[in-house]
Amino acid sequence: MSEPSPVRLGSTPTEPSTAYMAQLDEEREAALRTQSHPGSDHEGAAEELRSRLEEEVDKAGPELVDLMIDLAEHPEVAFEEHRSAAAIVKTLEDHGIEAQLGVHGLDTAIRAEIRGEGAGSADAPTVAVLSEYDALPGIGHGCGHNVIAVMGLGAFLGLAELAKRDPSAVPGTVVYLGTPAEEGHTGKEYMARQGAFDGLDAAVMAHGYPGYDLADQVWLGRRTLTVEFHGHTAHASAQPFMGRNALDAASLMYQGIGLMRQQTPPSDRIHAVIREGGERASVVPDRARLDLYVRSQRPETLKDLSRRVEDVAHGAALMAGVGVTVTWDHHPPSLPVRTNDALTGRWVEAQRRRGRDPLPLGVVSTTLAASTDFGNVSYRLPGMHPLIRIAPADVALHTREFAAESTSADARAAATDGAYGLAATLLDVLHDPALAAAVAEEFAQAGGAIDVPSFFD
Repeated sequence: MSEPSPVRLGSTPTEPSTAYMAQLDEEREAALRTQSHPGSDHEGAAEELRSRLEEEVDKAGPELVDLMIDLAEHPEVAFEEHRSAAAIVKTLEDHGIEAQLGVHGLDTAIRAEIRGEGAGSADAPTVAVLSEYDALPGIGHGCGHNVIAVMGLGAFLGLAELAKRDPSAVPGTVVYLGTPAEEGHTGKEYMARQGAFDGLDAAVMAHGYPGYDLADQVWLGRRTLTVEFHGHTAHASAQPFMGRNALDAASLMYQGIGLMRQQTPPSDRIHAVIREGGERASVVPDRARLDLYVRSQRPETLKDLSRRVEDVAHGAALMAGVGVTVTWDHHPPSLPVRTNDALTGRWVEAQRRRGRDPLPLGVVSTTLAASTDFGNVSYRLPGMHPLIRIAPADVALHTREFAAESTSADARAAATDGAYGLAATLLDVLHDPALAAAVAEEFAQAGGAIDVPSFFD
């Protein structure tokens, strides 16, 4: 008779409960019935100009969709978007627009400009529209940057055509910036330190999203750090007392962070993995390493959270009797997004013209928050970063399923709707001095610009 097979309790992971997500769904559906975005009281550009702009963007629609699909079929990761950038530059050149490739310190960054009537004068605004076009490793455009790319490009082309026919239609300067390396990096911060955003009065972009059009959503600031513990090896059986265990320190830090979460704001996030912790159980490890992300909703709270996490690292080292090296931000940190409501209100009005109705902040739970390097832009000058539906609500960002949706019918509609919304928002700022003043005043009241490179020093 054969021996019975052993029962392996817990050999498979438990399924996460969907109860909390169901609660969020219920709260969102209730809010949808009662809340709407107030839109904007500013006049913006004249109706005749908006109609002409809409015609130009719609005319470019098939070309935008073709480029969107092309980028999806040839995804390139951060800092390696050579084909993608070249395709965007070619599109600009096909429209008679001179574009610079390899600007502001990055080989795959792009810059082009439209100079309309009065450009360069003190009362003529200089505004920018941004594109992203990097993909996720192994997934492709699982964050929909191919859609982001053509929304920004389409907005610029629409304004360029207006200015070409009548320079007075674009009274100021419009800058197009192709911004590489957002995924896991901070390409916009690298560009900012090379002058990309100097002299701009506002910058706008839009991002694809599952299920909903959102005028605004919380984006958390993010920093990364590596913590290395340095101890002494020893024979783990014969002379363990002669060792100083770096893995013990890594374990203590990991546990310390878990305990610290009880005393952090609900919006804070800390993620950690132990990347190294020894190679043989018979040897006391003399080296261990953790990689961590810390995220928070305000620059000031992100700075405080950073200090507390570093304290945990030093405390763990002290308890285990080992040394510690803390290295922050191999790439520059991402700040939270500071949304300019005056700009966003004009986006909402433009989207309603296209048959959409972007939801105000809070209808979709603000706990569903990620990070973007546009935050660094938004603390240098007024900016907006709304979200536009390109996929069903049950398709999550950063998945292969979302990558598949980045060429869907919803994505194709967003290409032109988003391009018009961005272009119309900038056109409103260029034509409405009261709106431009409100944008600047709101930014000043929120604290004005901060010195991003030195903020965490």
